[in-house]
Amino acid sequence: MATVTKKELIDRIAEETGAKRVLVKRIVQSFLDNIIDELGNGNRLEFRDFGVFECKIRAARRAQNPKTLEPVDVAAKRTVKFKIGRLMKEKLVGDGSPPPDVLDAVAPHGSGSNQSREA
Repeated sequence: MATVTKKELIDRIAEETGAKRVLVKRIVQSFLDNIIDELGNGNRLEFRDFGVFECKIRAARRAQNPKTLEPVDVAAKRTVKFKIGRLMKEKLVGDGSPPPDVLDAVAPHGSGSNQSREA
């Protein structure tokens, strides 16, 4: 599985549309800035078939420091939730089976059994 950067997406869009890279970069950055602004204002963003971004507030809670096992108070905080849209879900989930590259990444090499990996 590869990581695709904003720069790579900008280059791809510029090539596909024939638009100048500088213009595409400005548009993409403006789009991302607007998403950040709207979420920062507490608004919900809905992109049909792609998905929905919305701000959620995580309640304050009591947690435990895993090293000392002492109780720790965790303050409430805002976070962003993304709910996948129909077209993206169809593309990612499809018939329910994982794509071949994922199967290759998790399949043990050399045998067909489900042996655990050694560290």
